[in-house]
Amino acid sequence: MNAYVERVLNDLKKKDAYQPEFLQAVEEVLTSTSIVFDLHPLYEDKAVLERLVEPERMIQFKVPWMDDRGVYHVNRGYRVQYNSALGPYKGGLRFHPSVNLGILKFLGFEQIFKNALTTLPIGGGKGGSDFDPKGKSDEEIMRFCQSFMTELYRHIGPDTDVPAGDMGVGVREVGYLYGHYRRIRGVVEPGVFTGKSLGFGGSLIRKEATGYGLVYFVCEMLKNVGLENAKPRVVVSGSGNVAIYACEKAKQMGWQVIAMSDSKGYIVDEHLDLDVVKHIKEVERGSLALYPEYAGHGEYHEGSVYDASLAYDVALPCATQNEINGERAMNMYNCGCRLVAEGANMPSNKDAVAYYLNHGMLYGPGKAANAGGVATSALEMSQNSMRLSWTSAEVDERLHQIMINIHAQCVDACNKYGLDPTNYMAGANIAGMERVIEAMLAQGDY
Repeated sequence: MNAYVERVLNDLKKKDAYQPEFLQAVEEVLTSTSIVFDLHPLYEDKAVLERLVEPERMIQFKVPWMDDRGVYHVNRGYRVQYNSALGPYKGGLRFHPSVNLGILKFLGFEQIFKNALTTLPIGGGKGGSDFDPKGKSDEEIMRFCQSFMTELYRHIGPDTDVPAGDMGVGVREVGYLYGHYRRIRGVVEPGVFTGKSLGFGGSLIRKEATGYGLVYFVCEMLKNVGLENAKPRVVVSGSGNVAIYACEKAKQMGWQVIAMSDSKGYIVDEHLDLDVVKHIKEVERGSLALYPEYAGHGEYHEGSVYDASLAYDVALPCATQNEINGERAMNMYNCGCRLVAEGANMPSNKDAVAYYLNHGMLYGPGKAANAGGVATSALEMSQNSMRLSWTSAEVDERLHQIMINIHAQCVDACNKYGLDPTNYMAGANIAGMERVIEAMLAQGDY
């Protein structure tokens, strides 16, 4: 490892020892881009890494709200504004009990390079709260969102910081958040949020974009190794928007999706009925345990789908961080899996990634493979700025081309530094980092 990279990483481990997810993300990026710093000693002279790993701004605030029984609760709200060298901060809001500053720093750090890969003018940021929307009424969620926005509005704007949805934050929550922002600010600025309803500035294909883009990226991965005509058997973990629409696009491509999962268990069905999954998750907001009864076929099992003994070629983890460890990666390989592309952010831990790479499995890291969501958010920003809307076909065509370009950037970065052109982890990190560093240096010391 480059001595400069090692020093910065060791210093960060001392400062942020209590933030394991953040350190995991930084270590992956820095170790895989070490070769860049061997060839560019100027970067150390300019303290580029020290400036890159520290957020430009971190905001934490209390969020008091009242439930339907009249009982008050207080949650923590956050916004990590990480890097704006390429444009206004851009990244989602996550409402989930697991949210803390370390997780948001990991997500924001990843977002910098993901956004850079899109080549669109957006910086990196992330935010959210440890609020759990599960089991809450619409009125409770509205009151929470309004309280959250009462503080957040001071720190965002269409040319400053543009949040979007993430885990626990969908069209409903974005609507409540934007509505309160508009009332407080007294202005109509639809470009301050993305992931909005189509009725007030949202974009067609935004809901589907991350899942669709994931499959487009996998198509390029297969083409890169001469398997463009493959019709793989696929396992998808998760059952939110990313998983559902990755499954939808995979089925449109003629691939066979045989399993999906949620937080409690997974379904296995050789003839998986996605309409039933959509009804359970999007209408009833229920458990996949209902699937066999509603579909009339298939099986439901508790636990992780990656512990199961199934026969499949491609895995699309679309749930949450660190759901796959080294042991599960080995089981996936034994099941025949030879390609993993991440729809979620960092769903594979360090041991899992090492197993993929050491056993010749094609690995598409989240910052490249799931960048279609934020890319389409940036397209939504463009439509808002121009006061127009594009058709589904126009947005989908732009999304598809962006994913092709992201794949090409990964391959080009590998070729530039003499690496294996299927090393997407290094390629994505190098391509994204170089673009951000060039912008930082061009703008002087800050």
